[in-house]
Amino acid sequence: MQKLIRRIRFYRASRSAGLGRGQVGFTIIETCIAMVIMMVAALAAASLFAYSIQNNNGANDRELAMAVAQHRMEQLRNVSFTDASLAATATAGTTTSATSAGRQYTVVTIITDSNTVNGAATIKTITIQVTPAGSAMGSVSLRTQRSTVVKGPF
Repeated sequence: MQKLIRRIRFYRASRSAGLGRGQVGFTIIETCIAMVIMMVAALAAASLFAYSIQNNNGANDRELAMAVAQHRMEQLRNVSFTDASLAATATAGTTTSATSAGRQYTVVTIITDSNTVNGAATIKTITIQVTPAGSAMGSVSLRTQRSTVVKGPF
């Protein structure tokens, strides 16, 4: 009998605290709210992946453009100072195209003379600017100076 009374008291106490038999689990509203929150988090992660992929592609374009610029710069550094390929260009420079890893690049080479002694330049500034075709990345630039072995006036 005492066990029965205890059960009845426990049942009444649980009913008054809002823990009745019909209140087990989540409601549909609670489940929908949880799904919306999870969907917002999943969409944020997906946009983060898309942003990461775009930046990795941009880094790949910059790396290949830099390799093209370095290759062109090495070609110009390996010729003699008086070679025709190192002749001063107009302010717009000389534009050529190059292909690396299946991508097209526009290469602009600007050579300027400075420090002229007896009508001949003793320093040449070489600027290489490489722009990937069809990319919004912009361009990569390299600049160097070459000097002649001829001594100038002191």
